Amino acid sequence: MLGCLTLFVAPSSYSSPFLSFNFNFNRLSHFRPSISLPSTTDLLRTTSRSLILATKKRSVSTMANEEENVKRKLAKLFEVALKVTVPSVADVEPLVAACTGKFGDYQCNNAMGLWSKIKGKETEFKGPPAVGQAIMRNLPQSDIIESCSVAGPGFVNVKLSRNWMAQSIQRMLIDGIDTWAPRLPVRRAVVDFSSPNIAKEMHVGHLRSTIIGDTIARMLEFSCVEVLRRNHVGDWGTQFGMLIEFLFEKFSNWEDVNEAAIGDLQEFYKESKKRFDSDPDFKERAQKAVVRLQGGEQKYRKAWTQICEISRNEFNRVYQRLRVQLEEKGESFYNPYIPAVLEELTSKNLVEDSQGARVIFLEGFNIPLIVVKSDGGYNYASTDLAAIWYRLNEEKAEWIIYVTDVGQQQHFDMVFKAAKRAGWLSTDDNAYPKASHVGFGLVLGDDKKRFRTRSSEVVRLADLLDEAKSRCKTTLIERGKGDEWTEEELEQTAEALGYGAVKYADLKNNRLTNYTFSFDQMLNDKGNTAVYLQYAHARICSIIRKSGKDIEELKSMGAIVLDHADERALGLHLLQFSEVVEEACTNLLPNVLCEYLYNLSEFFTTFYSNCQVVGSAEETSRLLLCEATATVMRKCFYLLGIVPVYKI
Repeated sequence: MLGCLTLFVAPSSYSSPFLSFNFNFNRLSHFRPSISLPSTTDLLRTTSRSLILATKKRSVSTMANEEENVKRKLAKLFEVALKVTVPSVADVEPLVAACTGKFGDYQCNNAMGLWSKIKGKETEFKGPPAVGQAIMRNLPQSDIIESCSVAGPGFVNVKLSRNWMAQSIQRMLIDGIDTWAPRLPVRRAVVDFSSPNIAKEMHVGHLRSTIIGDTIARMLEFSCVEVLRRNHVGDWGTQFGMLIEFLFEKFSNWEDVNEAAIGDLQEFYKESKKRFDSDPDFKERAQKAVVRLQGGEQKYRKAWTQICEISRNEFNRVYQRLRVQLEEKGESFYNPYIPAVLEELTSKNLVEDSQGARVIFLEGFNIPLIVVKSDGGYNYASTDLAAIWYRLNEEKAEWIIYVTDVGQQQHFDMVFKAAKRAGWLSTDDNAYPKASHVGFGLVLGDDKKRFRTRSSEVVRLADLLDEAKSRCKTTLIERGKGDEWTEEELEQTAEALGYGAVKYADLKNNRLTNYTFSFDQMLNDKGNTAVYLQYAHARICSIIRKSGKDIEELKSMGAIVLDHADERALGLHLLQFSEVVEEACTNLLPNVLCEYLYNLSEFFTTFYSNCQVVGSAEETSRLLLCEATATVMRKCFYLLGIVPVYKI
C-alpha cells in the first residue's frame, strides 16, 4: 500500500481571561497479608457467580452516531460496492485507510485480498487491478466523493468533495466539537491508574501512570463511554504495623495528631522503617500491630485510618494541581471479597495446592499464579482477581484498563488468563468483557538511568511541578509580561504552560518506550512541545481578535470555502480528528493524539503563511477556518489534560 497510513479504528469549569479548562480529580508493590474480616461468602452470593459473555463479537471501532467520521462514511459506501463486486464472498470488511501521499485522501485496499479468494474460480476478473476497477464502478453515488481512481494492484483512491468538507467543518462550528466524538462499542469502562502507596509521597515514577491514565479516561469519556476512574492505592500491608507502632511511640496524644504534627510523611515512613530494621523489640511490636489491625481492633483501625487520611490529603494536592479526577478504591476495599472469589475459582477446579501455597497453573507460563501464600496470606493476584470480579459483576464494566509500568506485564497477563479460564472475561480479544494492560516505560535522567535528584533521591512530583511552573514564570517575566499582566494572570499562565509542558513531554512518546526528562527540551517554544502548541493556539486567537469580527456571527452568516490547496489540506486534517481519537482509544495510545495535534499546528502554519486572512477577499471563510482549528486544538488540549492559553 503506497503512501498510506492504515488507521486501526479502533468537570467543573475553570476559566480566566487567559485560560480555559474543564476540571477533573492512585499501583506499586505491596504484599497483602493474611486477614481476618467479617464473613465474606455472602458478599458474592448476592450476585451471579460468573458473567454471561456477549455471544456476538463487536468490532473494536463501531460508531453509531449520526455524524460518523469520514473513514466510516467511506467504509459504508465501499461495503455496498464490495457486495455488488464479489457477491460470492461473504462478510468482506472494507479496508479503508487515510492516504499520506498524492494518490488521494483515502484508499480502499480490498482488491488484492479478494483476488486471493476468487483466483482459480470462475470469475470475470483477470487480476487485482480489475477487481479494483469493479469496486470503483460499483461505488454508490455520494456527495462525499469528488473523484476516484485505481492505482497499482487495485488500490481505489478517493478524493473528497471540497464542498462537502467545507460544509462538515461549518456544521461542527455551529453544532459543537462534541458532534465529532467517536462512538465506541462499549458503554462502561474502568480505568485503574496512578495508584501510589499510602505513607509514601508521589514521585516522578507516578507521573506516567497518572497522566496516561487520565488522558485515556478523557478520550473514552469524550467517546461517550462512562468511565469509572479508579485509584487502587496501596493502603493495606505489613508496613502499616510499623507505621502505626511508630505513631504510638512518637505521639502520646496520637489520636489528635494531624498532618502538621507528622510533617513530612515520607520522612515519617523512613524513620519507622529504620526503627523496624534496627530495633528487634520495635519490630516485634510492629508485627503484633499488623495482627491487631487485621483483626479489626478499634485502636489500630483508627490509627490506620488516620495515616491513610494524611497521605490521601497529600495525594489530592498533587491531583488538584494536575487537574486529575479519581475515585479511591484501594487494596483494602477488595479484601472482604477475596475469600468468596477464591471459593468460586476453587469450585471451578482452577485452584490447586502446591508446596503449602494455593496456586493456579496457566498454560504458557513456567510459574504458577499464587493466590494464597504458604503462610496463608493474600497477595497481588488474590486482590487483583477480586477487583476484576467486583468490577465486572458489581460495577458492570465491559472494559477494564490497568495503567502500570511494563514490569507488571506478566503479572497482568496471568491474572487476565485466570479470569478468562473462570469465564469472567471473553477469550476473544475483540469481544467484551475484556481487560487490557497499558504498560509504560521509565522516566530517565540525562545519565539514561532512572530520573533522580543529585543526591540519588527519587524526584518528588510536587517539586517537579514547582520547577516547571517557576521556569515558565521566569521566562514570562523576562519577556515583559510581569509589567503587562496582573500577578494572578502571570501565575495562571505559568502554571498552564509548565504543567502542560510536563504532561505533553510524556504523552507525545509511545508509552512503551523510556524517555529522558529534560526541562530545557519540554519548555522550548520551538518544535514538538506543549509550549510551542500553546503559542500556536494563542496566535490563532490573536488573529481572530485582531480582525475585529464577531466569530459567532460569522458562524451563522458566513461560509467556509476550501479553494486554495492549503485551505483544503488544513480542512482534511481537521475532518480526521474523530478517527484519530478513535484510533488512540482503541489502541490505548495517547501519542497518536499528540502527533495529530502537532501536525494540525503545522498544517495551520502552512495555511497562514500562504493564505492571507485579515483583509483578504476570503477573510470570512479563513477566519472560520482559524476558529475551527482553534476549536479542535482546544479539544485536543482538554483530552491531554492541558489548559489552553489564549494569549501569551
